[in-house]
This record gives sequence, structure tokens and C-alpha cells, in this order.
Amino acid sequence: MQIEDRPVKTVAQSRTEQIQILMPEHINGYQRLFGGKLMEWIDVVAAVAARRHSGCNVTTASVSQLEFTKAAYVNSTIVLKAQLTYVGTTSMEVRVDTFVEHLNGSQEMINRAYLVMVALDENDNPVPVPMLRCETREEELEWEAARRRRAFRKENKLHYVSIKKEKHRRTMEEELFNG
Repeated sequence: MQIEDRPVKTVAQSRTEQIQILMPEHINGYQRLFGGKLMEWIDVVAAVAARRHSGCNVTTASVSQLEFTKAAYVNSTIVLKAQLTYVGTTSMEVRVDTFVEHLNGSQEMINRAYLVMVALDENDNPVPVPMLRCETREEELEWEAARRRRAFRKENKLHYVSIKKEKHRRTMEEELFNG
């Protein structure tokens, strides 16, 4: 399938929202929302948005950013909002914003995360996803920021691979020298 043959979907078509009420079992020793629990919810809502966009099962490839800005406490209403910001051939970047919703209906952001999800076929092989059409200026700005994050991830991956190769080379030299 050529890239041009892929269907096109909008950001709005896969936008997803999840609501939670914080219970005592979601709280850490400091009486605040346990970060690991929030990360679990973020992963789920991101997966739902990616599944809606791709029409496939997905897996989390990476979390490129996760910012905890404020705490949440027992009995808080937590709102997680996910939307696609970028698609590659088989991968999708999903932004998840997390809010505490007050009883008066106002929302205060407590977290923002970006996850990269990969679409999978029935044999768990990556498959092409629909292209993404940005309809608003905000969506276009997110697309451009996502492109920069993607380039940064690729650069870091290349750097990591070169470090790993250099460590392996040194280990082999040491074995030859000492062995």
C-alpha cells in the first residue's frame, strides 16, 4: 500500500475522554494520586484514541514526555483527554491531558503526556495507519511540535545505538586482551 492510498481521518474522529473519581486505592503515601496509577490511565486512554484512529490493536512504543504539574487528592474527579497529534506510517503520537474537575465544573490541568502507539495486525506486525488531517491552527501547531519530538527521538535512538555498539566493541577488546 502506498502512503497516498491510505485513508485520511481528522483529529476529532479519534478524540477520547475518560473520567475517574479518585478512591483511596489510587493514593500514594503522601495522600496524593499515585503517579503509576495515572500512567496506567494515560496509557489506556491513549490506546483507545489510537485504536479509534487506526482501526487496529495497538501497542505503546514510547512515552516521550510526562509532566506532573499538580497533585490530585481522594474524591477528586479526574478527566483524561486524548487526541492524536501526529501519524507516521505505522505509528501515532497521542497527547493526553489530565485535569482535576472541580464540583463547579471548572478544570485544572495536572498532567500532560505524549505517547507513541504502533498499530498491529492479527500477527502483531506493524501496519499502516490512516493519515491525519489537521483542521485547526492548534492541531497544526501540535503536528509541527510532534515532528520535532519524533526527530529528537530518532536522534536519541541513534546516539543510544552508537553508545551500545561502542560498549560492545570495548568489551570484545577487553576479552581478547585479557583472555
